Formats: sequence, C-alpha cells, structure tokens
Amino acid sequence: MYSRELKIPDGVEIKVEGAKVEVNGPKGKVERKFVITGDIKIKKEGNLIKVFSESDRRKVKALIGTIIAHIKNAINGVTKGYIYKLKVVYSHFPITVKVEGDKVLIQNFLGERTPRIAKIVGSAKVEVKGPEITVSGIDKEEVGQTAGNIERACRIVGKDRRRFMDGIWIVKKGE
Repeated sequence: MYSRELKIPDGVEIKVEGAKVEVNGPKGKVERKFVITGDIKIKKEGNLIKVFSESDRRKVKALIGTIIAHIKNAINGVTKGYIYKLKVVYSHFPITVKVEGDKVLIQNFLGERTPRIAKIVGSAKVEVKGPEITVSGIDKEEVGQTAGNIERACRIVGKDRRRFMDGIWIVKKGE
C-alpha cells in the first residue's frame, strides 16, 4: 500500500467527491476533476487530504504524486494567486497590445497589417501597462496557458531568430 498526505492550511476548505476536488479559499474557488486509473482513492480526514492505493507500482506512485501536486497548486492559488509577467520587445515597428473580451490583440507586430490574436483561458486576467503585460489568476494552469498563448502568438517563422528578436516574452513567474 502506498499513500501520501497533504495538510490543509487554515482558511482553506476542501471538498472531495470521488475523483473531483473542490478547493475554496479567500481568493476564490478552484475545481479539479482527476482521471484516475486503477484503485487510487482520494479522501479527506480531518485537516488532511489523503491519496492512497493498494498497489505500489511506479506508475501508481507517480500518479499519486501528480494528484498531490495539483491539489497543492490549487491551495496556493486560492490563498496567494499566480502572476506571470511578460515584456513587449521590438526593435523597429512599435507593437501595441490591447485586451478585448477573452482575446489579446497584438497589433503592428513586425509591421503586419492584421493583428495577431492570443486567447485568454478561463478566468485569467490580463493587464497591459506600456511594455509590460501582467497575467494573474487563481488557477495555475489557466494563467500559465494564457501567458504561453500570448508568447506563442508572436512566434517568428521563416526568419533568423538571432536578428528578429521582436516579440512578447515571459520574464517572471510567481505567486
């Protein structure tokens, strides 16, 4: 039998229903549904979350560690939140960035007439202040994917990346 435990901090409430875990905290609520194979079980006992299995195979241990890590990320998100900082870099054509609804519009990138579009995932918030973009939220996956979408929208194809260093780059990740 293999098991791992995670202590629930004060001010955080966790509900477990089968493979679904709901974490409530001062900043909001993060819900996660895990795809569990085998006999892995998630239980709440007092102020502990226990993830365990009768098997102690390597893949089962890895999956238990992954589930614990996702629950830790959810706890950090509802208590502290996540922030990614990005920087707009250009050498000749000034890039303008705007947020419209659930999209980030990147205009005048390398002098292109059509704007490049990056999707905002879930409830992540994007703020643009001059050459700095801040992506914040309580779900680590949504914030990271949104920052990655913005960075990927400015990918340069077919040109020498050593000469064309324009783009929007992730410069800092944190809580």
